[in-house]
Amino acid sequence: MGRLLRVGLTGGIGSGKSTVARLLGMMGAEVYAADDRAKALMVSDGSLREGISGIFGPEAYLPDGSGLDRVCIAAQAFGDREKLAALNALVHPAVERDFTAWASARDGAADRPAYLVEEAAVLVESGGWRRMDCIVVVTAPLEVRLERVMRRDGVSREAAMGRIRAQMDERARLGYADHVVVADDRRLLIPQVTELHEALCRAGERI
Repeated sequence: MGRLLRVGLTGGIGSGKSTVARLLGMMGAEVYAADDRAKALMVSDGSLREGISGIFGPEAYLPDGSGLDRVCIAAQAFGDREKLAALNALVHPAVERDFTAWASARDGAADRPAYLVEEAAVLVESGGWRRMDCIVVVTAPLEVRLERVMRRDGVSREAAMGRIRAQMDERARLGYADHVVVADDRRLLIPQVTELHEALCRAGERI
């Protein structure tokens, strides 16, 4: 029983990445949501908690210790490049270790999925793309992404644009793609994802 195919799935905010991840999961993949796991690890991993508190102070966590004070961290991290870089230097290796253990467990499972997907907004920026067998980039026109972010998060156009600009350039991200899914609300998404799933299954058979 060989190693399962590792697929990196990424895309900018409002691109439709999470929708594609859900569809692949329904078709037989197993999805590791890196952003969600990062948030969980920042609370559950003792060494990570210690490191985060060292950067942002004890106020980085809620008084009852139940979770992160995201407002506090965001206020500091996004106004200070050094603190943001220090946070990423702690979190990204922790997520990589967690993903590796998660993937290895599934390689040896009796009831294995078709392939494994790591869904991550910063897959390229974190260097996580290097541990993948192939990369899928979900993309959409800027106006579509803006509308989605504004509607989903209840923010102004200016705030939505700020979030998009804070991320990796779309053209640069597409340069890493082995497969591209266009979620522009005009092209049918399910046929694209079905074709992608079939290609990934074939790739998995070649490992």
